[in-house]
Amino acid sequence: MDSLQKLELLGGQMGLEPAEDADAVARPTGVANPHTTAPCGHSPAELHQAMESITKNNGDPAPALESKKHSLGVTYAAMPGGKRLPMLKTLLTSACERDCYYCPFRARRNFRRATFKPEEMAGVFAQMARANVAEGLFLSSGIAGGGVRTQDRLLDTVDILRRKHEFKGYVHLKLMPGVERDQVVRAMQIANRVSINLEAPNTERLAKLAPHKIFLEELLQPLKWADEIRRTLPAHKTFAGRWPSTVTQFVVGGVGENDVEILTTTEYVTRQLRLQRVYFSAFSPVSDTPLENHPKENPWREHRLYQASFLMRDYGFTLEDMPFAGDGRLPLDVDPKLGWARANLMDTPIEVNRADKQTLLKVPGIGPKGVEAILNARRKGTLSDLKDLRALGVLANRAAPFILLNGKQPARQMSLFGGSAIHYNHYKESP
Repeated sequence: MDSLQKLELLGGQMGLEPAEDADAVARPTGVANPHTTAPCGHSPAELHQAMESITKNNGDPAPALESKKHSLGVTYAAMPGGKRLPMLKTLLTSACERDCYYCPFRARRNFRRATFKPEEMAGVFAQMARANVAEGLFLSSGIAGGGVRTQDRLLDTVDILRRKHEFKGYVHLKLMPGVERDQVVRAMQIANRVSINLEAPNTERLAKLAPHKIFLEELLQPLKWADEIRRTLPAHKTFAGRWPSTVTQFVVGGVGENDVEILTTTEYVTRQLRLQRVYFSAFSPVSDTPLENHPKENPWREHRLYQASFLMRDYGFTLEDMPFAGDGRLPLDVDPKLGWARANLMDTPIEVNRADKQTLLKVPGIGPKGVEAILNARRKGTLSDLKDLRALGVLANRAAPFILLNGKQPARQMSLFGGSAIHYNHYKESP
């Protein structure tokens, strides 16, 4: 099997890993079908042709390659500052000795597998980078020969890429279950981001989803080490001169967990272990797995979890602020910030001219930038009309039912309360 065929086999299921995807919040997630058009807009046949144009003639890219710059299943990574980076998401191997009940790569599943050696993977990606097809690498792996041996191969791959091929771009490197502390240190020295997927929010739920993984020792412990390393060791020996960010991911809806469970662990890892963010992947059944007949999770649940996690990370909300229903889930028909405001601000609206930063952040329609704009404007005068807020970039109509302006409440926008239609808003766009 040549390198191209391996990439095609490995890339087909990488939709399970939404990390860095530019549309990770707004899109329904699930298992990608390798026989349909890829996220980049090309069919597998077109990807095959594009890869050949990269690797022929001893690795020299063909002139026509520029027209397929974002081919080969490369997804767009959302980077700080809004930059979109074409990034190859792949595995070192799809062979795996673990038997996770939801995973397309589980040990007992009957499908064709593919494996790269570290030198081969580093070389193929370096060619793609030189051809400007991919500018970043997301590298994970099935577990073959134990977590420690698998992690060594992942580390070797990135080492070769950095040292031999002098790649200075973005690398997101996965940590394997059972990884050792020294391997976490090395991964953090050579990668821009490291992660390990918790998959489930606690030991009980993990046993039903991935029974051969150990929640505390194998999955949570590496995240604790990463935080300790970041706090106690100097960063000058790292590739970028600073410690990488850390993230994790949950499978949502696979084993009956509720949102209270998921967000309890989310709050812990973001506040106590300083993870940059948590990703959520709505469960979608995979054939020939123990959960193949389990119903697919509503992607709106995934969306609401993202909103709640942003509120806890960036807006000062706590778990207790979340408007959970009696079953421990977030309502799907209203975003959590609006749900909280309806319960808490209808009878006690906030005076925009006197409220502090944290109080203003809890008002629908007002995000971090809007708060700073309000605080600056208050130094110059009094805000007395919705048009004053609009001029500051605030979603004034959304905020109107929950605020006072110079002691007076603006006219309420009844459309906010007239129905339960679901609207796709998330807090990077609509506070």
